[in-house]
Amino acid sequence: MTKHDVDNDHLSTPTLDTETPNLLQILTKHGGYAYVSISTLASTGDLNAAETAHDMAWEQLHTGPWHSVLPIWRDAYSMSCLQVAKVHYKSGNWSEAIRVLDLGLIMGGALLRDDLNSAIETITKRSRGYAKGEVHDEEKIVGCSSKSSPREAEEVLPKRSLSSEIVKKTSALSLERFLCDHLLSGSPVILRDCMDHWPATKKWKDMDYLKGVAGDRTVPVEVGKNYLCSEWKQELITFSQFLERIKSNERSPMGPTYLAQHPLFDQIQELRKDILIPDYCFVGGGELRSLNSWFGPAGTVTPLHHDPHHNILAQVVGRKYIRLYPASISEGLYPYTESMLSNSSQGRVDPNMLSPLELDLPLD
Repeated sequence: MTKHDVDNDHLSTPTLDTETPNLLQILTKHGGYAYVSISTLASTGDLNAAETAHDMAWEQLHTGPWHSVLPIWRDAYSMSCLQVAKVHYKSGNWSEAIRVLDLGLIMGGALLRDDLNSAIETITKRSRGYAKGEVHDEEKIVGCSSKSSPREAEEVLPKRSLSSEIVKKTSALSLERFLCDHLLSGSPVILRDCMDHWPATKKWKDMDYLKGVAGDRTVPVEVGKNYLCSEWKQELITFSQFLERIKSNERSPMGPTYLAQHPLFDQIQELRKDILIPDYCFVGGGELRSLNSWFGPAGTVTPLHHDPHHNILAQVVGRKYIRLYPASISEGLYPYTESMLSNSSQGRVDPNMLSPLELDLPLD
């Protein structure tokens, strides 16, 4: 075996190699004696020990509310994901290695994020080296046209929705005008022709492209009508499995599958390269609070809610109907009293309903 072969079977984890002694010391102080012992064995390449350490860290992430989890246990989970992935990579089980590394990105801490991303990049490049030359029939995403006639819109929108005030549409809006006419006044606006130069506007219509760059990656999805329904749940599936559900319009008895409000671009760097951050996000000295993605089939509905900061929604593929209410009537939209749902309305907004907002509330 040559040195090149040995290097190819090894995942480089410089941060983990440097930080392991400190991580184990902190974990010991927090009572993680069993984890420290088994993790030390896992570092020798013992798969059983690595998976046991992974399970132990997973349990620590699920002992209570997410905000109460000690940050050190999130880093411990990332460590265990790297240890498991190293063994799978060496044995040639690349898909399982990528799956575990994605779990580290989704659930783990920030300390070892560079190692996780680097390991995924290494495996992806090597696996694609074996896949070169394969030819597939091009698959297009159904319903990807961003243009529609008023008649088509009326068929899918709530009754009387188009009789309400229409949001202003404009092109080539200066940053100054955006600030003065819209951001400061709280007046919504639709900006046209701002994304024509994004690679995503063409590439993301091709399912083969999406599967090629992200198909093996594990992502969190929501299953159910919406997050306010009791049957709603979350699953971890590969991006290819998610795309197949969209393509076949497959619905579980609980409702559609939706990839919602997930920092996908932090997780999958190649998709991040397909978009650009609009300068409008930084007008008035502001900063980008979050960069999330939403992928979903036709008929996906998000409950009426408000966010703690301004939003710029970039519709890359397909169409979306959005209903806006002024902040001045928030109390009249019956927000939930529970703190976890206080940003959501008890009113039901559904494209199939006859009235703009329906409530099922006891009358005082």
